Amino acid sequence: MPVTKYKFNFLVFACLLTFMAACSAPAAKTESIASKEAVAPTPAPLSAPDNTPVILAFGDSLTEGYGLEKSQSYPSLLQERLKEKGYNYRVVNAGISGDTSAGGANRITAALTDNNVKVMILELGANDMLRGQDLRVTKKNLSSIIEKAQAKNIEIILAGMEAPTNWGEDYQRDFHNLFVDLAKQYKLKLIPFFLTNVAGKSELNQNDGIHPNTEGTKLVLDNVWQVLEPTLKK
Repeated sequence: MPVTKYKFNFLVFACLLTFMAACSAPAAKTESIASKEAVAPTPAPLSAPDNTPVILAFGDSLTEGYGLEKSQSYPSLLQERLKEKGYNYRVVNAGISGDTSAGGANRITAALTDNNVKVMILELGANDMLRGQDLRVTKKNLSSIIEKAQAKNIEIILAGMEAPTNWGEDYQRDFHNLFVDLAKQYKLKLIPFFLTNVAGKSELNQNDGIHPNTEGTKLVLDNVWQVLEPTLKK
């Protein structure tokens, strides 16, 4: 039985993922979904004073805005939309290209040092999938991130991801269920698929076929906003 209701063309997407996963052997310093090595984050506010409640966008290259101008990343677009809609929040982009769930677990404590973080959008796991990571390890790492954020009473929105069909039906199903199960276990709000209406569409992605272009990123923002807005306070 299909693991997800989302129907999009994974042919080019899957081939690219296979190639990139093959190129991410342990000896290499890159981590699959982007060509940049993950480094310690230096999250900086996009705008507004420090006492403003913070929305922490925590993830990999899909959050950082790989291949885009900083102002074109989804966290920057989110900051603009919040202002337009009259919400007083400061968005911090804590995305790092190439990051895995393990990398996220290692840096989450530092990312949460700002006591004004009220909401965290957690978008990690795609690079684990590209590397064929044991999903039990991925789940453990994401659970660690979630538990540390919940210990600070932070509202968490979990971004679901999907594996392409060439990863095998069992892995594809288990990867999909990983996010659903975590959302149920920790009572999180879930973005069913972070790249809905974007994945597999060449006109909405950069030349690598994986990272959204400026138009695709606008749709990513819509996916996030649909789940995020009900949690916001004016």
